Amino acid sequence: MLAIQNVNLISLADTLVSLLTAFVLGGLIGFERQYRQRTAGLRTNVLVAVGAAIFVDIANRLHGNDGAVHVIAYVVSGIGFLGAGVIMREEGNVRGLNTAATLWCSGAVGACAGADLIFEALLGTVFVLLANTALRPLGNLINRQPIDTPDVEVTCTVCVIAPLTRQKEAMRELDRILDAHGLPVQELEVEAFGDDAAKIEAKLASTSVDGDQMDALVARLGALHCVDQAYWSPSTTE
Repeated sequence: MLAIQNVNLISLADTLVSLLTAFVLGGLIGFERQYRQRTAGLRTNVLVAVGAAIFVDIANRLHGNDGAVHVIAYVVSGIGFLGAGVIMREEGNVRGLNTAATLWCSGAVGACAGADLIFEALLGTVFVLLANTALRPLGNLINRQPIDTPDVEVTCTVCVIAPLTRQKEAMRELDRILDAHGLPVQELEVEAFGDDAAKIEAKLASTSVDGDQMDALVARLGALHCVDQAYWSPSTTE
């Protein structure tokens, strides 16, 4: 009987508007993500937006604006856990940060829709789409800048190929030369390289890299009798 008493056609129509708004706007955000083949695409963003709208709409009906504010706070933290699930670390690179941020924004759009702030939800959607589309060329332009620009934070890897019989000597020399250049090692890995050689890979802590300095360091390593080959590679994907 309580379920029948709670039926309110005006409130039901209001809920329909909120959920429809969340569905459409979440769909717009998700379409852009799906088009770019991201981890969280159309359905995920729609579900996040609609779910946030449902929770906020329920709180709005049962407890008024104060209840909606409390639920929004829980929505914000809850979607943070969902976003963490799409962030992946792969070979030293972090992927999925933009997808996680987009999910967080989808939740915000849904919360606005659930709180009957339709135009605010629409504005939020516009800015999310602008961030994911209009800012993309600017991001690509920044990524095309020379890697040895002083202000660019990069992670560098120095690789040394050495005979198995002189592996320990090569590791000592690598450590000594890196220390002399003031380059701290974040991680050191050694693996087989063919039948009679070893590959020593030193991942350096993130720093502003001077390409000329790294070239000189590698040349110094390559001149050692215990080293067959030496090279370095930068990465800015994090």
